[in-house]
Amino acid sequence: MYKRNFIFLLLLVFGFMLIGCQDNNTIVDPGTDSDTEAMKTMVEEDSSLTSFDYNYDEEGLFKSLAKIDEVIYPFRVAVHARLVNLNFTVDIQGDTAYGTVTKSFEGTLFIEATYDPNASEPDTVIEKTFASTITRKIIFIKINHTPYPRRNWVIAAVSLPEGGTSSPNIDLMKVTVFLPNGDSLVINSPNDYYLRRGWGWWRSIPVIHPNETVTIKAEVYSEYADTDYVSLVYGANRWCHQRGKKLFELVSSTPNGTGFDKVYEQSFTAHNIPGFFHAVINAIPKQVLNDDSAPVESETWGIPYIITFGH
Repeated sequence: MYKRNFIFLLLLVFGFMLIGCQDNNTIVDPGTDSDTEAMKTMVEEDSSLTSFDYNYDEEGLFKSLAKIDEVIYPFRVAVHARLVNLNFTVDIQGDTAYGTVTKSFEGTLFIEATYDPNASEPDTVIEKTFASTITRKIIFIKINHTPYPRRNWVIAAVSLPEGGTSSPNIDLMKVTVFLPNGDSLVINSPNDYYLRRGWGWWRSIPVIHPNETVTIKAEVYSEYADTDYVSLVYGANRWCHQRGKKLFELVSSTPNGTGFDKVYEQSFTAHNIPGFFHAVINAIPKQVLNDDSAPVESETWGIPYIITFGH
């Protein structure tokens, strides 16, 4: 009886081995049947890219109690942005491919405010909808020549994301990032500023250790004399929701034609959770927050960074 059971078990194991071999011989590259689709899937899944979305969306959850055409006095502001479309195009030139990612968002700007200039607490929430578009460039290189496109390409470098609403009345002109190691990033055109994703000669994505501080200087052109609402959101990704938010402080404002050249500064300290993140700068004119009927105007840049342990 024991001998019969032992033979049965051997046959069963052998059968499973045959099934396993058959499965291995029929493996296909999941979800990709072209180079373009493979690259798009990589873009949609790569945390060094997707972490922008988790900091662009501030998860504002206020209820709307808005009035119309009145001056308001804001206390707190949050942006909720929902991704509604991702368009990916790519130009493949031999073993290098140049991709462009365009993300369309439907957004809501929530403003906790009051209509009473003497009030010390908000008594209403203004809700303004808007549409925004964020673009960034991706460089891929080919490392294999298998029948499976997903195995052949890797992301070599990513540009910084930039975009916002269609308003021309406020523009981020230049951002300087002062890193804890003494290095700095000087950014004039985010879509032309590439950071290495592990391959190639480009500058690496900045690495920050827990509790290290980064200082950012943002140079803004604004058509409005009032101090703009320039915010910094950071610290969130798909798995980590320790989102932080700070307002930039106005350092200087100089008349320039019909508008003003302004310099803002702010710092943030990295938390202790490793991963890929983005520091997102969002510039909004003050009148958007003080007039409950003014449409949303904004410009947004993002800066990817890595939090890691050890030195």
